[in-house]
Formats: sequence, structure tokens, C-alpha cells
Amino acid sequence: MSKIGFIGLGLMGTAMVLRLQDKGHTLTVLGNRNRKGVDEAVERGATEAKTAKELAEASDIVMLCMGTSEQVESRMLGEDGVISGLKPGTVVIDFGTSLPSSTRMLGDKVAEAGGAYLDAPLGRTPSHGREGKLNIMGAGDRAAYDKVKPVLDDLGENVFHLGELGSGHTIKLINNFFAMTTANAMSEAFAMADRMGVERQNLYNVMSAGPLKSGMMDFIKAYAVDGDANQLAFAIANARKDVGYYAQMAENAGVESIMSASARTGLEQAVDAGWGEKMVPELVDFYADKFKG
Repeated sequence: MSKIGFIGLGLMGTAMVLRLQDKGHTLTVLGNRNRKGVDEAVERGATEAKTAKELAEASDIVMLCMGTSEQVESRMLGEDGVISGLKPGTVVIDFGTSLPSSTRMLGDKVAEAGGAYLDAPLGRTPSHGREGKLNIMGAGDRAAYDKVKPVLDDLGENVFHLGELGSGHTIKLINNFFAMTTANAMSEAFAMADRMGVERQNLYNVMSAGPLKSGMMDFIKAYAVDGDANQLAFAIANARKDVGYYAQMAENAGVESIMSASARTGLEQAVDAGWGEKMVPELVDFYADKFKG
């Protein structure tokens, strides 16, 4: 079993750590503000590190599950960062949704320290993480990926290698741009139905009978019609971040994203209005409130 260092024990990270413990791996953990996941992991035998450097020194594989590229860089760089404590041959895996440019920069620095860096953003929910049924979009050095593939298989039902470093984060950002653009459009559609005096269920019946039907449509309908926001347990603030990263990725590539602009505007307005911690399907209420005038 591997000696794994895990940084970032939020809902998803905690689920993954508990799954890895179930599979017999030795865990060293490092959290941030919320101690709930750290305490649970320690109670089950994990060791808590004081710094990212200390965690790296104790690990053959270092995993990060954090919210932003800035947070990842803060744990990777500096005298107390992961890179300063890496042993030769260590594989570092970023499971978050990060900017490809940041990923490639960190990859170069990890390589200089004798390790290998992989991006492996995730699909599905914390409950899937607890069950080892995540979708994992791996990318980076193939030999390093093959080395840690058995551990990734402990976490994921569908584990991919998608190419050179940064490819996983690129595909994840494109995926989330499309998903959140669809979610915003469907939320506005239900709100417009309210404004025009049309029953939401009737709108859904017609739209879902044709080629527009999708899983994302059903996630939004689950809240708009049935009142269940947890079919898509993804915060509006996180959606704003991901769509913003997508637009930044496009800018870094020398192009302008046209389609992400409206979704980004809606998400930014929702966050500014205090909706950031609500789930994405609750955007229906945000748009409905705006249409009331």
C-alpha cells in the first residue's frame, strides 16, 4: 500500500481520504479552515502534518484537492511547500479544477525537484468519492500515471489518461463551461416561464421531449419543479470560478470566448447578490427574483 499525503479535506477530499483508508493506504493529511475531515481521518489512523513540506517528506504520492490555482500554488511553493519536501520519484496529483498554465508551471518545478506532476480533475460527487466511483481525468507523464494508476483505480470508476500535462484541466474547464452555460440557460428558461405565466412542468415536458433533453436540464428541473437542489451539489461561487478560469484559459490562448460571457455575467451577479454558497440549481430563484423587477 502507498504512503499518501493528502492536502485539502473539504467534502470531496474527505470522501477520498476515507476511501483510501478503506483500501489500506497510509495517509498523512493537511487541512485548512474546517477540521471536520482532518479529525475524522486522524481518528481512523491518519497522521496530521504541520506543513506541506512535512507532508511531502512522509509521502510517495502527494494529492491535492483544493478550490483554486492560487490555493494549490500556496501549498506547492515556498520554503514550507510540497516541492521543498519532495523525495525523488514522488508523484504529485492535483485533483482540483485549476488553470492549465499554472499546472504546467508547477509541473516544471516538480520535475526540477525530481518528481512528477499530474493533473487529474474529478467528475461526480463526494458520495461517488466515498464509494470509489469518481470520473478521473488524468494527464501528464505516462510513466508516472501508470505508477499511480492502481491508486487512482481505488478512487475512480472511470479513470482516463488524456495526454500531456494540463490536458485534464483543459478538458475539465471546457466541460464545466458547457455545463454551467447550460445550467444558467435552463434556470432563466424556468424563470421566464414564471414571468409569462407558463407552468414550469409544461415547459419541461415540451423541452425534454426533443433534442434539448440532457442530464443538466434534469438537474435544474429537479429543483425548479421538484424542489431538490442536491441533484447538482455544486456551489454557484465554484461555478463562477470555473467559468472565469475557462475565459482566462481562452485569453491565455489568444482567443476570446463569446459564449461564456453571459454565463459568467449571470454567475457574477448571483455571487454579488449573496447567492454564492447556494447550489447551482437555485439559480432558478435568482433569475426569477430578477424578473420580478
